[in-house]
This record gives sequence, C-alpha cells and structure tokens, in this order.
Amino acid sequence: MSDKILQVKNLNVSFPTSMEHFHAVKNVSFDLYRGETLSVIGESGSGKSVTSSAIMQLLDKPGRIDSGEILYTTETGDVIDIAQMDPRSKSMRSLRCFNFSLVSQEPMAALSPVHTVGDQIKEVLCLVDPSITKQQAHMRAIELLEQVQMPEPSSLINKYSFELSGGQRQRVVIAMAIASRPDILIADEPTTALDVTTQAEILDLFKKLQDEIGMAILFITHDLGVVAQISDRVVVMEKGEVVECGNIRQVFERPEHPYTQKLMEATRSLEKPSKVKVPYRLQEGSNVRPILDLNGVTKVFHKPAKMFQKKSTMTAVDNAHLKLYPGESLGIVGESGSGKSTLGRAILGMSPATSGTIQYVDEKGNVDIELSDYKRVVRDPLFADLRLIFQDPWSSLNPRMTVFDIIEEPLIKLRTEMNKAEREERVRNIMKWVGLPPQFSSRYPHAFSGGQRQRIVIARALVTIPKVVIADEATAALDVSLRSQVLDLLIEFQNVYGTAFILITHDIATVKYFCDRVLVLQHGKIVEQGAVEQVIYHPEQAYTQQLISAVPVAELAPEISV
Repeated sequence: MSDKILQVKNLNVSFPTSMEHFHAVKNVSFDLYRGETLSVIGESGSGKSVTSSAIMQLLDKPGRIDSGEILYTTETGDVIDIAQMDPRSKSMRSLRCFNFSLVSQEPMAALSPVHTVGDQIKEVLCLVDPSITKQQAHMRAIELLEQVQMPEPSSLINKYSFELSGGQRQRVVIAMAIASRPDILIADEPTTALDVTTQAEILDLFKKLQDEIGMAILFITHDLGVVAQISDRVVVMEKGEVVECGNIRQVFERPEHPYTQKLMEATRSLEKPSKVKVPYRLQEGSNVRPILDLNGVTKVFHKPAKMFQKKSTMTAVDNAHLKLYPGESLGIVGESGSGKSTLGRAILGMSPATSGTIQYVDEKGNVDIELSDYKRVVRDPLFADLRLIFQDPWSSLNPRMTVFDIIEEPLIKLRTEMNKAEREERVRNIMKWVGLPPQFSSRYPHAFSGGQRQRIVIARALVTIPKVVIADEATAALDVSLRSQVLDLLIEFQNVYGTAFILITHDIATVKYFCDRVLVLQHGKIVEQGAVEQVIYHPEQAYTQQLISAVPVAELAPEISV
C-alpha cells in the first residue's frame, strides 16, 4: 500500500420521506489505499451498501448526500470530491465508466436476459473506447472471459445469462467490471449466493485480478470467513456509523468494540448446533411415517436442437430417493448446478419430475397424495401445507404491495376459513416472530435491505403454519448474527408446530447449526447422506471432503516471524 486513492470524510446520507427522515449513514470516515482490499462489514441495515452507493453516486431515490466529502485521487494527483458532483453529470458518468466499477450481489439483475454475454461485454468495451472495431471488441471480450477463468470463452460468448450457472454469471459481471481496468472496484456481497467451492474460486479470482490490474477493492460483505481470506483492513459499521477500523489481524484477534465482538461470537456460534434445537432422532423400528417420500425421482431437461444437430438432454436430478419425517430438518448441499434447487422445485411441482414418485402424507397419516400428479386441482390445495422460501427476495416480492399485503396474501388464497380479523392477528404475530417491527407493515419492498426483504419472504412462507417448508438458500442474504437469529426462529417455529424443513444451501455452517440429517448432491446424484455429525465430521466421499475443505473460516493464518 502506498498512497490514498479514496478518502471518505464525515459522510452523512439520508432518505427523507413524508413520513420520516431516515439517516442511513452518519459521519462515516475511512481511507482506501491503492492496491489494497478494504472490507466493510456489518449487519443488514448497517449502512454499508448505502455507503458504497454514495461513493458511486448511485443512491436510490429519495436518498441524498447531506454532508461530508468523498475524495478520489486520480493517477495524475488531481483530487475530485464526488460528494459535490451531480449524479447525472457527464463527468460523474465518466468516473463510473473509467475509474470505478461495481460487482453486485445479484448478477441476474446486472445482466440483460435478452442479450448475449458477448454483446453485453462489447457494449462496455465500446463505452470505454468508442474507436474500437467490432472485431477488436469481439476478441477483447473473449480475452476478458479468459481472464476471469471462464471455460470455453469462444463458445460461451454467444450464450445468454439464463443459460449460465450462478458462478458463471458472476464471472461475466466481473469481466464487465474490469473491462475499463478501473482504479477502484466496489464488490457488494459478490459471493453471497455462490456455493463454497465457487466462492473460493471467485475470491482467488479477485486477488489474481487485483495483482494484474493494481486496482483497490472495496469489499462489502457480512461473511467474516470471506473477510479473513481477502482483506488487508476492515471497517465495521453499526446503525450507519463506523464503530471500529483497523488492520485485519488487529480487528479479528483483538476486537475492541462490543459490536465487533458480537459479530465474531455469532460466527463462532454457527460452527456448533443451535442451543435451542431439540435433536431429532427417529427410533429404530418406529412406526412414524415420512411426511414426504421420494422414490426414483428424475428430472431431465431437453435442450432445443441447433442447426444440423440432434436434440440434447441434461439430467438435473438422477434417481433420487429420500424420506422427510415430521419435525425434522434435512439439509441438501452441493455445488451450483448440482440439482439441489431443481429437486426442491420438483417436490412442489414447480418443475415436474420426469419420472419417479413424490408422496405427501397428510396430517391424518392415512391418505397418500401423489405430488407427481401435477394437476392443479390436486396440487394447489396443498400449498398451504407445503411452502417455499425463495433464494432471491427481490424477485419473489411484489413491488406494488405493502409488507402487510404480501404476508397476508397466502392466507386469503389458501386459508379461506380465516376471517379478516384472524388474518390480521396472524400477520402481526408472524411479523413479530421474524423480527419485523409493526411500522414496517405499510412500507413497500424497495424500502428495505436485502436481509430485511428475506425476513418478509420467510414471514410469507410461515404465515399459513405449513407442515413442510423448503428453504432454498433462505439465509444466504443474511448477515451472520441475523442468520443465527433467523435460524433460531425457524427452530422455535419447528418446536412449536412440528414443521419439517428441507434446507437447500451451500453453507456448511448453516447445516451444522440447523439440520438433523444431510444429503450431498453431485451432478444430480445423491453421493452421500446421513446424520449431520457423521457426514460433516467424518465424510466418506471425496466430493463431500472437497465441499467441507472449501468453507471459508473466520480465522487468520498465523503470522510468520522472520
């Protein structure tokens, strides 16, 4: 590290509305040096993402910078105060194009579904260098895909974003971000939705690109394991304020502020089973029937034929067998593209199985309902008992509905026996259960952080008091302290109502904390399954061992004395 490239001084950001004047960032100050990685950590709503948005003058309305300085030092030594610039000015757009780049949490939101990967990268290249020819742009796009370690870039350049895995989409976004060889790369939760092995690859990629380009990285995250792997220094934010700042080793090994200490302790607590969980044990010879019984479930996708080629198929789930018992928690883990989300969607009929049977035993215990009969008249009444918590809260919430209406809607459609007063009481209770204050009920989804939106999604899923909940990366968007709180809430809900959970996740720590059993998927096949303590601590398959070894740990390597 040599000189300061960015100085944030006494930054204040607010979101004034007719109802309130919310101060999201309060007197925030920190420095970023050339070539370093500075991580900004904190809980959901701490102001870390608002701070990064303010630096690029990309605040959502009605957000505004009230006071403070954001001083960017160019390579020629000129100092520009970004806080004083018009967000829509040509000079600010030029800074975003040439000097700053952003990698966001949700690559699907950053990529156009109607344009190929190559066209989107070429568009950025043409903005950076209007004189570039089509052929030069095409070759440079392939080079960028090679630089971010994409397989077969010359063929992938013609694909669309929906044809790629989550990790591949994030690599494309990174390729677009480094096209201008920026001075500063702002990475806002870039690995949150990725499986552990892909996450490790992306973190290695960031370090490799930083060495090649010499850029400074401002890394926004709630994952202390990621922070330990990639950071030089750390800024800790709480309720819009910086509470601690320092060298990575100093903050991790000798945290001074109680909030930092709480974050560190929350990370360590996720390494052990929850204290509020009642361990589920099915006694041998028990007559308990599974609430879900899958036998030989296979899901095959047919790819459209290209010119002069035959149709091809892709088996996403291959001959899966599993049983889920009332009141237990089953974890399904695997890399991106392993088939775990497809299996969850097949159970709910959202992506019907090609073959095999999926049986649901109703609450009387004597009626089998064949879920693989995907007639709506059979399936839809079950949706009150079978609920899904989606991975992406933004796309699963109606932006035109208030929080109260979003949570109440399943009761109106699926619990028709409830009157309005009963529905209102249920919604209030479930909001309190998941930690949503009553004043949130009249707000819309855009007014919340990613973690808060995920709590809304969870409340919507639980409001019908379901028998089975399939949680697809339900806590991936949550910071570490909130994650353990939400998992404890789900466990308490399970203890009270006997709900069975299928937790689809790439987070091994979450499986340890929440689940009774776990199964491991690779290329659509179940390669290992058993009790959590057996599979996680004594894995038999090489693939399971690889997954576990890739988990980032919130510990620093010991210092080497010379």
